Amino acid sequence: MPARLPSWAWVTGLTTGAIAVVAVLGVQADRGTQPTASTSRPSAPAAADAKPSAEPEAKETGAEPRESAVPAGSGTGRRIVYSLGTRQVWLVDASDAPRRSFEVWPGTVAPDPGTYTIGTRTEATTGSDGVDIEHIVYFAAKSGVSIAFSNAVDGSSPPPAEGRSTGGIRVAKADGEALWAFGTTGTTVRVVE
Repeated sequence: MPARLPSWAWVTGLTTGAIAVVAVLGVQADRGTQPTASTSRPSAPAAADAKPSAEPEAKETGAEPRESAVPAGSGTGRRIVYSLGTRQVWLVDASDAPRRSFEVWPGTVAPDPGTYTIGTRTEATTGSDGVDIEHIVYFAAKSGVSIAFSNAVDGSSPPPAEGRSTGGIRVAKADGEALWAFGTTGTTVRVVE
């Protein structure tokens, strides 16, 4: 009758074999195609730089290009920054780095400069101007008008209705989706001049 190997010998043999297989695979992977560093800057995804279609490109009009830096004095930490003067929004992460920036179409009632908090979110409704909207993120009220970011369901960006008090700050559809994902209840909104 042949001698029986103890269990520790089997475990040691299997472990040694597994280590050898991993080492061989590692050597083969190391000999494969290696990535090379690129000296060119990566381009941003198209959605990250979406501009409202009603606004012509700055180079076509001779206008100043929109700002990419978060405005000074807009606070610190994770927040949404809305500039009344440039009609632009920044989604800023906890490390104070802007994650997305885009232009907006403000309503007829603007929030006062200051710090607000997102209190209510509504997935979809009809705006006070009769347009079907989605991704509504409420953060302020002024003169009895609720002020919120939203995008039109059809992606349009109509000018504010004449003679109506509207607090909707419209954004492009892709920007509305990004703002909805970023602007959870309790998120700080900083409005600056």
